[in-house]
Amino acid sequence: MPAGLNRALLTVAGVIVAVILAIAICSAAIIIAGASPLDAMGAFFDFGATERTQSNGIATFLNRAVPLFIAGLAVAVGFRMNLFNIGVEGQYRIAAICAAFVGSTFSAPAPIQIAVIIVVAAAVGGLYALIPAVMKVTRGVNEVISTIMLNYIAISLAAYLVRGPFAGVRAEGELTTTTPKLPESAMFPDLNFLFDWLGMLAPTRNGGLWGFLIVAIVLGVVIWVVLERTRFGFNIKASGLNSSAAVASGVNSKRMVIAAMVLSGAIAGLIGLPEILGDKGAFNSNFTAGLGFLGIAVALLGRNKPVGIAIAALLFAFLDRAQGPLQFADIPPSVITIIQGTIVLLVVVANEVTNRIALRIEERRAAQQLGRNTPVEVTA
Repeated sequence: MPAGLNRALLTVAGVIVAVILAIAICSAAIIIAGASPLDAMGAFFDFGATERTQSNGIATFLNRAVPLFIAGLAVAVGFRMNLFNIGVEGQYRIAAICAAFVGSTFSAPAPIQIAVIIVVAAAVGGLYALIPAVMKVTRGVNEVISTIMLNYIAISLAAYLVRGPFAGVRAEGELTTTTPKLPESAMFPDLNFLFDWLGMLAPTRNGGLWGFLIVAIVLGVVIWVVLERTRFGFNIKASGLNSSAAVASGVNSKRMVIAAMVLSGAIAGLIGLPEILGDKGAFNSNFTAGLGFLGIAVALLGRNKPVGIAIAALLFAFLDRAQGPLQFADIPPSVITIIQGTIVLLVVVANEVTNRIALRIEERRAAQQLGRNTPVEVTA
């Protein structure tokens, strides 16, 4: 069996075993909580009793997966360079509020309006990620520490801006503060027509199926090409695996650190746009939080590959969507967090085990091949 196929089969087997073990562990946790694992399983696949609620449930599931996928891509770019960009959380929050505010200050044809908002979000996210990158290459500051601290600054700054300089007019009785509403030309067209093609009712909740799904797919393809099929992607991977060898081969490792962090931050800046351009039309004080940290788990589960990240994002979104049905079934929604954490932990362990098994198999195969090719000395 070819070595590549052998490694792929081992990886798939490891993931399957990890998921089965995660289900077993979580079933035990559900039983301890006084509920039935079968009821929980039914809740996960409960998308509603009517056609409309089923459409809304599917749209909610896919809409949740889009920002998780983008967050996973942002983290994965850093991981390829052996950089732990924990600052994705702060980068997307500060980028989202700046993009929402800038987009509300002018009106233009939809393609131009949306393009400007996307460019602003990517630029702000990239510039904010540039800070820890410069600190690392000039002063040797660990990016984990600097990005954690910058997260607190970004979150607090966003909270100040949405209540201060960037605040819009609050309607009477409104409890949350928001940036000024975006013009209609800034709202990304939805994909509800896909439900019509499938003979289903169009979703009506939270703006339907967000059109930013298309942007996420294109972004995933672009990142795959950049990381897997370009010299830039090879240099990032080489610098992450062995910076000394990369430097010896002519790669500027400091420049690659800055490039990888800025690219990671630019991708992170897009995380909040699906919600803003697809539903809210503004950044508010209750804007969805935690997507950056979930992106770390999604990237780990997807092994830093766009296809794997997409599958991991769909899995996490599927679990998150089930929080409502779980509550109706009298099952603690904290079960979702337990399942997500257990799956990530076991898959990471399974990956390490399968990598070691695959390495041993390849070593044995190489030793056998070497033995066949070594000439046997014949003595008189």
